[in-house]
Amino acid sequence: MYRATIVVPAFNVAATLGATLTSLQDQTYQDFEVIIVDDGSTDNTKQVAEQFLDDRRFWYIQQANRGLSGARNRGIAESSGEFIGFCDADDLWHPDKLRRHIRHLDRKPNVGVSYAGSQMIDAEGRLLSVKQSPRLRGVTAAHILKRNPIGNGSSAVIRRAVFDDIAYVHHEAYSAFSYFDETFRQSEDIECWLRIALLTDWDFEGIRGLLTYYRVAGDGLSAKTERQLDSWENVIAKHRSLHPAFFARHEPAARAYQLRYLARRAISNGDGKTARAYLKRAWSQSYEPLWAEPIKSGVTILAAPVASLFKVSAPAQKALVKANVPTLRQSSQSHFHPILKGDHYE
Repeated sequence: MYRATIVVPAFNVAATLGATLTSLQDQTYQDFEVIIVDDGSTDNTKQVAEQFLDDRRFWYIQQANRGLSGARNRGIAESSGEFIGFCDADDLWHPDKLRRHIRHLDRKPNVGVSYAGSQMIDAEGRLLSVKQSPRLRGVTAAHILKRNPIGNGSSAVIRRAVFDDIAYVHHEAYSAFSYFDETFRQSEDIECWLRIALLTDWDFEGIRGLLTYYRVAGDGLSAKTERQLDSWENVIAKHRSLHPAFFARHEPAARAYQLRYLARRAISNGDGKTARAYLKRAWSQSYEPLWAEPIKSGVTILAAPVASLFKVSAPAQKALVKANVPTLRQSSQSHFHPILKGDHYE
């Protein structure tokens, strides 16, 4: 029996899984197990995972492909920990991440979901200048709907009791109980966080530091943003009946924030036309992002018309980051000890 469980969903991630598992093995808090859920991989994911199975805390499970939610659900079902964290198989954890979340949850029994900020890394594991610096205190269901302070699926460490409170039987799911909704292939995180916020009394609270290293791809396409928007709309449609008054009040602003986010993604891909279209749709829903976050909104508005100037080719990006930025890429035998980042939060 271990105090904490870290679930690692893995689908065709042989190239990055070793680095991910090494970052978990190097945690300063050692009372944990790692459950690697191979979700129908067809590459060498299994062979990479097997290199870590000499460590008695590491477990490997194979299953037919069920998607990210299905892999997480399987990991939760197999877990023994009082606390459950998730680390996607292309992300990394700071060595002190688990210790700090356990301390936080021990000190705050009302907190069900503990999270922290994230540093972005590129496909090769190199540090980027982009950070996720979330709101840490006073988080409400409205904050989760509009801004998702947790940020990404590798950020949170959650009490098992929280999952017990939201477990349900879904006729389209693969297992007896669902925690993450397996019918979602995108937006599964925000769907789960919203369900916790709307249906339970557990608090969401963050801790200082950039404790997750979140890998981002550089090949975003407008088609992907449209699929993301469709998935987000499906989350809203699913939950609207749970609390009609809440959604009537907050849904327009939440949609505006989502559309602005997609506009920023379009800008990063050099697609100013799509960015401007998203912004037009955003302001038709709500002006809240303009007055609540005037700098970010203003920069987005100014950048959209000249977005093509900001798109840097992949070779140029590699050349820029290779010049001075330290690498986090490593083999499964190397060790990951970046410097703990300071306070970048609101």
